[in-house]
Amino acid sequence: MLAMAMPAYGVAQEKTAAYWLEQLGPALNMTSYRGVFVYARGSSVHSMQIAHRYLNGIVEERLVLQDGGRGEIVRRGMNVVCVLPEQGKVRLEQIIPSGPFAEAFTSQLIPVSRWYSAELQGEGRVAGYDVVTVALTAKDQHRYSHRLWLEKSTGLLVKSNVRAASGEVLEHFQFTNLEITDDIPDSEFEIRSEGREISRALNDTGAQDEFSSTARLHGWHLDWRPDGFEPAAAPSSGKGQTVAFSDGLAAFSVFVEPTGSVSMPTGASRIGATTIYMRQLQSGNRAFLVTVVGELPPTSARQVAESVRIDEAFALGAGEQ
Repeated sequence: MLAMAMPAYGVAQEKTAAYWLEQLGPALNMTSYRGVFVYARGSSVHSMQIAHRYLNGIVEERLVLQDGGRGEIVRRGMNVVCVLPEQGKVRLEQIIPSGPFAEAFTSQLIPVSRWYSAELQGEGRVAGYDVVTVALTAKDQHRYSHRLWLEKSTGLLVKSNVRAASGEVLEHFQFTNLEITDDIPDSEFEIRSEGREISRALNDTGAQDEFSSTARLHGWHLDWRPDGFEPAAAPSSGKGQTVAFSDGLAAFSVFVEPTGSVSMPTGASRIGATTIYMRQLQSGNRAFLVTVVGELPPTSARQVAESVRIDEAFALGAGEQ
């Protein structure tokens, strides 16, 4: 069961792991706060300043890079603008951090008890706030385990990490400075950087019964994906086609695009908990590059990539582009 028995400690003694998980999704959107957090993936560590406000049913957010380059991301509702002062092409998905700010975290967690064992592990303090700790241990080899630190009065996620089966911490997020407050002025959500702007509207497919038709429309399908990962979004990827999947906690995306005569490498690389697996696929006389990116162990990402099948019509259409 998701709810676990817990020892008698502190204010949270009568609240279960299930209770805190139910607070997580709404708290991320509906709590207003400002602060600075660090986000570590493998050996890469970045710091970001954030202001987040929930006002009149609309989520507003501004993220400002503090190191590793200049830039900012401003969100209002489902519209996101990324400002890149430096030259060069950067995918918006490469700028927005995963983990607690990925789309998988923005809705209330679906019942994860089928895929993770949940357990309360105690209380503590993070960035000056009292917190409870929830451990989510993966029940199979196709996903990682998570540990979450939630602020006790709001349920806001203030610290998290992603762990391999060995216990190794692959990714780490933590607020170093935090103020939970409704008193955040409009000026904190104005774009202040000058540079090239990239805009995107966040789209959710949102329904399991749309998967088959969505996959056919995109010209390819999966023969296999880990149990529990359902279609979550279908972002644009230029000439290719993309579908994102989430189990309510972790997420991965599958990109399928024509490669022409260019030979592409095959294999996996991993940055923190994020695996990138690339595979070249031949369909008729056309070559496609299949890329799986997300919080999957490398062996699982490879299984997903090797299960991609290209529809004949998509292959013919790609050859005409």
